[in-house]
Amino acid sequence: MSFGFFFIFFAACCATAATGSLFPTGKWYAGLRKPFWTPPNWLFPIAWTGLYIILSYVGMRAALRIDGQAVLALWALQASLSTLWTPVFFGLKKMGTAFIVMSSLWLSVFAMVIFCWKLEAILGIILLPYLVWVSFAAALNFTVWRLNPHETPRDLSS
Repeated sequence: MSFGFFFIFFAACCATAATGSLFPTGKWYAGLRKPFWTPPNWLFPIAWTGLYIILSYVGMRAALRIDGQAVLALWALQASLSTLWTPVFFGLKKMGTAFIVMSSLWLSVFAMVIFCWKLEAILGIILLPYLVWVSFAAALNFTVWRLNPHETPRDLSS
């Protein structure tokens, strides 16, 4: 195991997580109608911490392989889309656009699972919780969007 590579990928995950502090859920999200299966807010940082450890390990393993370029590209794509989702949903309050971002994230994670599986089966297996989490997040994003059809995006001109 290369702790240097692991911590580089973990630092990238932490940068992604930092967007959450820039765009907190706030009163707007608290006031939205949500499905009964919405997890409590305290669960999100716990889940993401575990997922970031998994992602850092996968990134490290791919970086150590000569044939890991596709996984690294997908890793960067999923990190970018994950980073983008928070400001679109919580910052701009564009739930439909956020769902498009989330759907793209799901596709990138699914592709990463497949490529990892081909690279090292164990990497594909340990990414399955991330795919499940993104599937759940996509369902939650879609359901909140549908439950709040009259919710308008924030006016950025003011």
